[in-house]
Amino acid sequence: MKFVDMFFSAKRASPISSGQVKWSSYQRIFSNRMVSICLIMLAVIAVIALFAPQIAPYNPNDIDLKSSLQPPSSSHLLGTDHLGRDVLSRLLYGAATSFTISTSVVLLALFMGIALGGAAGYMGGLADEVISRVIDLFLSFPSMIFALAIVGALGSSVFNLILALALVHWASYARLMRGQVLSVKSNDYVSSARVIGASDRRILVKHILPNALAPVIVLAALDMGHVILSAAALSFLGLGIPPSIPEWGSMLNAGKEFMRTAPYLTIFPGMAITMTVVLFSLLGDGFQEVLDPESEVSGLVSS
Repeated sequence: MKFVDMFFSAKRASPISSGQVKWSSYQRIFSNRMVSICLIMLAVIAVIALFAPQIAPYNPNDIDLKSSLQPPSSSHLLGTDHLGRDVLSRLLYGAATSFTISTSVVLLALFMGIALGGAAGYMGGLADEVISRVIDLFLSFPSMIFALAIVGALGSSVFNLILALALVHWASYARLMRGQVLSVKSNDYVSSARVIGASDRRILVKHILPNALAPVIVLAALDMGHVILSAAALSFLGLGIPPSIPEWGSMLNAGKEFMRTAPYLTIFPGMAITMTVVLFSLLGDGFQEVLDPESEVSGLVSS
């Protein structure tokens, strides 16, 4: 009788509807004013970064020692650095670098975390035990020290920086995804899907993932700002980006020696980092309010 009741309950409330209900919450994202404002402002910054070669008034690496350390003027709106390079141009190109790094890191870490965390939570058993121990191993290292060690061993380059930060961040996504899958797969609609003969792939794609992804998306939005800060910190230490590539952290590093004579060299990149990180933080808070108001995702961001 229990089997029959479960079968007919599955017919009355197909698990497909559960996924559709969860997907409807994603459609409410733009109804949140804070999320909409943050998305618009970040979209503007992203467009500026994308078209930096067309917008920038100068080549960011053009050296003109005769024009070094000029304050903001009509010819150089944000001034020039100690090598005579236009600060505005380097700031625009730096936005492209920072967005490329942060997006690549979060997407790579997100893919690894969802795949491994989802597999651990759904499969259970030995696979769960092995993946969980690997997650614990990665989470046991202090994030910045781990990233410093990887970049120091591999050398300074954009690819190595992305790889290092992705290896630092993926475990947080995997742990969160594993917990979400364990929670979702115990629901009645997942059991009903198994009873009516749904394949594992269909259960994962149609029923578990739509109901498990919301906290992971919130964490990804919060992590974007954290990755920008981490990349800037590594570049500030001289271990992230080669000097030939404009980046906000390396601009701070170059300008710190001229804080008395040319404070704008640190003010403008510092403001760019602060504004972008705050926008991503507010965006993550807005996503949490819309998608998963009961969770505490912000504490999972790597420290």
